[in-house]
Amino acid sequence: MASYSERMMFRFSGRVGGVSFLGLLWFVSAPAGCIDQREVADIGEIYRSAARDDNPQRRPVIVIPGILGSRLAQRDTGRVVWGGFGGGYADPSTPDGARLFAMPMGEGTALADLRDDVVADGALDRVRLSVFGLPLELNAYFNLLVTLGVGGYRDQQLAIAGAVDYGEAHFTCFQFAYDWRRSNVENAALLKAFIEEKREYIRGQLRKKYGRDCDDVKFGIVAHSMGGLLTRYFLRYGDAPLPENGDLPELTWAGAQYVDKAILVGAPNAGSVSALDQLVRGARPAPIIEPYPAALVGTIPAIYELLPRGRHGALIVDNDESRVVEDLSDIGVWRQYHWGPFDSRQARPLATLLPDAADDDARRRVAIDHLGKCLTNARRFQAALDRPATPPADLELCLYAGDAIATPAVLSVNSRDGSLSTHATAAGDGTVPRYSALMDERRGGAYRPTLQSPVGWRHITFLFEDHLGLTKSATFSDNILMELLEL
Repeated sequence: MASYSERMMFRFSGRVGGVSFLGLLWFVSAPAGCIDQREVADIGEIYRSAARDDNPQRRPVIVIPGILGSRLAQRDTGRVVWGGFGGGYADPSTPDGARLFAMPMGEGTALADLRDDVVADGALDRVRLSVFGLPLELNAYFNLLVTLGVGGYRDQQLAIAGAVDYGEAHFTCFQFAYDWRRSNVENAALLKAFIEEKREYIRGQLRKKYGRDCDDVKFGIVAHSMGGLLTRYFLRYGDAPLPENGDLPELTWAGAQYVDKAILVGAPNAGSVSALDQLVRGARPAPIIEPYPAALVGTIPAIYELLPRGRHGALIVDNDESRVVEDLSDIGVWRQYHWGPFDSRQARPLATLLPDAADDDARRRVAIDHLGKCLTNARRFQAALDRPATPPADLELCLYAGDAIATPAVLSVNSRDGSLSTHATAAGDGTVPRYSALMDERRGGAYRPTLQSPVGWRHITFLFEDHLGLTKSATFSDNILMELLEL
């Protein structure tokens, strides 16, 4: 008889661009003669009792994807802006598609007030991409949800769609879909509202099943990639915005009243040099998808929040390690190296994005104003996360990261033309260096024998996987169920 996880996998019948997901899943996971056939734990058997334990105190789970991990659509028309890769998405090579995808810009208007009619429209279909330096394979999220299903967690979205048969599984997990273009500060506020809504739902279910109120419902969070940064801000500050006077928000640990365990997977806690590369050169998610020019990528505030820390020596000049660029959020650096709106080659895409502006100079002023706001926001966001703080005793912060793949860690900028090249690599997952996931402040400074991190990790697990493979790892599946069910 097929195992519980196998039954769930083979109930899925979604399609990506005309190719069945089952076929895609088979292609990704099918054994081949040259693949090491290692024994793995039978997690269905190991956690069978825990999965069936009818315990009202067991925590529900929220899954938070990374950048690109939510489908985006126009609110009124339902037109897909991001996520319909079979041909039904906002094509950035067309003026209409580029303007749909871009965040609005406006001189003198705060980032939080720059709104369009694009909204998150659920989790993205299963597809493999790489953009903004942060690869995405939502097959990995599906594997994560299957793992949680083995543990008895019933994902509403997959169950309603009929994609997964959970049988009589009694606990629920929720996917937090969000507009990943916007600042993580804004999305942290939305996460609070989402959690409060789901907590009331859980309370209602517990009253219905057990006939009593349960006021102390706390969630576990499993957050991938940039979702880990969003999670950390929420835990520290709840829905508090960044103060307009430039101060940091009060560190209240307001989000910890809702969460007792946060598991961050491949989170770029100290940023990724790939984010800078994509902001400077633009991005192309896949050969079948048109490129996104730097001017278009540069409208998205969240990308700047992924910039690496200058103090970690992430950018040097002319391959000279003694010439470190200390502050990547300094607009003067962008002007000096002709990046973003200071790059004359971006005049044409800016004309597409700002068709109502009087001329190129007017468009450039708007774009430079927007760049300045994004850099200032990113600098303050990073400072809020980098502040050393000990989590509350009842909050566990757990990290899963890769450290077996040479990962770009230091870029060199050519002082003559502003072009970037990889100068050095470090251990990581191919996208996020190990030191970034750890937020190891020894990077770029003197060695000390113990980890120096502002995060306050409770558990750390390293996996020999790339960024896309972390949540597909059998080691991850086994350990995450232990974390959620038995610790």
